[in-house]
Amino acid sequence: MFIEPTLFYVFIPLIAFLYSSVGHGGASGYLALMAVFSFPSELMKQTALLLNLFVAGISFFQYYKAGHFNKKLFLYFALGSVPTAFIGGMWSLDPWLYKKILGFILFFAIAKMLFKKENTSKQIKKIPVALALFIGMGIGFFSGLIGIGGGIILTPIILLFHWGNMKEAAAVSALFIWVNSLSGLLGQMSSGVNFTSNTFILVTLALVGGLFGSYFGSQRWNNRLLEYFLALVLTSAGIKLILY
Repeated sequence: MFIEPTLFYVFIPLIAFLYSSVGHGGASGYLALMAVFSFPSELMKQTALLLNLFVAGISFFQYYKAGHFNKKLFLYFALGSVPTAFIGGMWSLDPWLYKKILGFILFFAIAKMLFKKENTSKQIKKIPVALALFIGMGIGFFSGLIGIGGGIILTPIILLFHWGNMKEAAAVSALFIWVNSLSGLLGQMSSGVNFTSNTFILVTLALVGGLFGSYFGSQRWNNRLLEYFLALVLTSAGIKLILY
């Protein structure tokens, strides 16, 4: 059985804090951390999704309370993503291929955090419903397959096409992550899942980090410096996953 070192417990709330401050649940960060500490690959996906549920839920609540949630923008993506996230959660990948795909997903997250920018001069555009459903389906399936909520993919898409501002993208992504994580986890449960005896401890630590991160991120802080720091963490983990 995997026994988490002390540093593993220290980094879980830190990752939850950093991710929730930008409206995310942290699955890609948890997966990276589990890979670094040689967490059993057969337990990684469901553990990350479970932590995602709690942290993304807290993050959404804080952004919603601050008045940043765009209900229509969320619904268009979620209607496409939830069914395919369940299907993706039912699938299993070879551990070697799983790690390689995850490594590239982490670099996608890094690029998103390093190169996104808030451009208030751009007018928010109306989103085509059919396109949103199609994008949601693709993100949902891949999210369930890999064990992430999909926010690291959805947020830059919203910003790239000017379908919402940064705060709206964070609020929409938080709830999007939550529903996809739940759907993916249910898909996992349909084929059998396992958790370690320390899962409750991990959930508690992630909750603490998520509470503080989402509060300061949604209402008080500029998240840019936090994202640079997180990008460094993900870079080291992504390199490890792809090269080893």
